[in-house]
Amino acid sequence: MMFSDEAAACVEIQSSWRRSQQSFQNHNQGCQTKALQAAEAAVQSVCSTDSGTQTEPQHGAAAAAAAGAEQLQHSGLLEFLQRVEDDVVQQLASRDRSHAFDGFNVNWEERVDGVSCLHCLHWPGAAERGLHVTAVSWGCTGRLVACAYGRIDGGDWSTQSSVVCTWNLQRGGLKAQQAAQTLDVPTAVTALCCHPSQPALIAGGLYTGEVVVWDTSGTRDPVLVQTGMSVDGHREPVYHVEWLQQQQKKGDYGLLSCCSGGKVLLWRLDSLDQQNLSLTAAYALVQQQLPHSSSSSSSSSRFKRQAAGHSSSSSASVVGLTSLDLSPWDSNTFLLGSEGGLLLRCSFSRHTLAAVSSPGHTVAPRAPAVFSFRPASGPVHSIHCSPFHRNLFVQAGADGEVHLHSLLRSEPLLSVRVSHSSVFQVRWSPARPLVFAAATGTGEVQVFDLGVRTLKPAATLSQGEAAHAATCLAFNPASPELLAVGGTDATVCIWRLSAELTQQKPRESRQLEQLANQLAD
Repeated sequence: MMFSDEAAACVEIQSSWRRSQQSFQNHNQGCQTKALQAAEAAVQSVCSTDSGTQTEPQHGAAAAAAAGAEQLQHSGLLEFLQRVEDDVVQQLASRDRSHAFDGFNVNWEERVDGVSCLHCLHWPGAAERGLHVTAVSWGCTGRLVACAYGRIDGGDWSTQSSVVCTWNLQRGGLKAQQAAQTLDVPTAVTALCCHPSQPALIAGGLYTGEVVVWDTSGTRDPVLVQTGMSVDGHREPVYHVEWLQQQQKKGDYGLLSCCSGGKVLLWRLDSLDQQNLSLTAAYALVQQQLPHSSSSSSSSSRFKRQAAGHSSSSSASVVGLTSLDLSPWDSNTFLLGSEGGLLLRCSFSRHTLAAVSSPGHTVAPRAPAVFSFRPASGPVHSIHCSPFHRNLFVQAGADGEVHLHSLLRSEPLLSVRVSHSSVFQVRWSPARPLVFAAATGTGEVQVFDLGVRTLKPAATLSQGEAAHAATCLAFNPASPELLAVGGTDATVCIWRLSAELTQQKPRESRQLEQLANQLAD
């Protein structure tokens, strides 16, 4: 019996153990997740379709019906055009023969009735050094204005350093006393001219006789090329530099310079190698080779002796030059003015050699003068050819007058008293054929309109009460209403002229032609 009890107990224990194992397995099966399955898939369009539609042409009766309806609809227009055809052709032919609007340019900008000073630009270091603004020039885009600093009351060779400053008038946050770029120059700058097609290039003439071209486009050394002190170069102050389009190769520009030593030099700046400034032609003004004007012989001789006496060269026969201008109508013609008042028409094509000693020169100087105008009573500070008349130009100098000349006559056509002091620069307006402006030694800029009956100034520009001379001026080539004026107070004032002085009037070019003919008679 005891054995049976123990066996029954063992069976019970085994049954309990099986039930616990089964329960554990059931518990694990309920808590475990099924295996996860993942898949990646992508789709991309591999083809495209273009489609279009067009109406089919009409044929047969449908086309004829449509044409008949259209002809019926426009029959009145056809009759009208046939009726007025002769009158319209007659008016068009009459318009081709008319000169009513010759030289008239439409100005769509807002009309400005007054004259105002927009900016007074100033480099603080100039006043501290006692420098004057010696030249101003606008960039070809009309956005940038450049000015050179030096002194107009020079004398002996100056070793005082100076600068060339530029301001961008269309850049936001313009600061009048902080130039956009300042170019340090070891000596005084006496002439300045921006390139006519490349906004970054500026040419300058120095008191030492050197000619420099600056490149303002990068952060590297702004001196692109410099002539240096060579046998062929200038040895006296360079009073004028001018860019000149070369005829041999399109895109190449020459640089014309003149100095008080009587030399005019033509430099070539290669469009591909702009770091090379080579001398291509040289001209020299010698007293004995100058043509005689039709003025009285005593007056002509007196002024020529005066011109020779003012020469800066060691040779008394050399004519010291102070001003130059190129004819916009004839690429072979340029004008020169001298310290002694001589006014000359010259030609690039002259082959007569100048009667000067030129040992070691690579280019022999030639004598360019072909015609002599009546001499002035003092140094000729400025010459400017008219952009609207091929034969007219204005000249100003120490006599305080502006003289209107014709290339065909030795005597001036008209003389206008501008100031009791010197006139340092005169410029024709690029917008109005009858308007010119003159910078005076009293600090005023007088603007004259030859279209009015009186010879009084049409406008007088004056900044401040102090008697500072206005040394230079320049019209903006892109915005003719803007006029930059530099002075001995080291400032450059930007003036906005009125619409009356900048908007061309009908038949104004013809009026200038008539005025020139009347004065010549």
